[in-house]
Amino acid sequence: MAAPQVEKLYEESLLYDFYGELLTEHQKQVFEDAVLNDYSLAEVAEDLGISRQGVHDLVKRTRQALAGYEEKLHLVQKFIRIRDNVNRIQKMTEDEGIRKLTEEILEEL
Repeated sequence: MAAPQVEKLYEESLLYDFYGELLTEHQKQVFEDAVLNDYSLAEVAEDLGISRQGVHDLVKRTRQALAGYEEKLHLVQKFIRIRDNVNRIQKMTEDEGIRKLTEEILEEL
């Protein structure tokens, strides 16, 4: 898998982690199978008894919904900024107490 594809999958995974509970069960199932589990559209369609085009359209609409949630709420953006800042703090200090605290914060994120 090429690097841009990995980055896109990582981004979609984050969006799904943050906003997946806002989707319908059907959207979640199709998105998980087709995108996160990398099943083909034909495989997902056969498993769910819908058309390949139906799977394609649902994945597209789900991606748009997840992107729309992020556009409004910015939770993924905030998460990434906080994680990066905590990593920077961790690299800047030699204080073991601060390092331990930053590790705890990173684990909670």
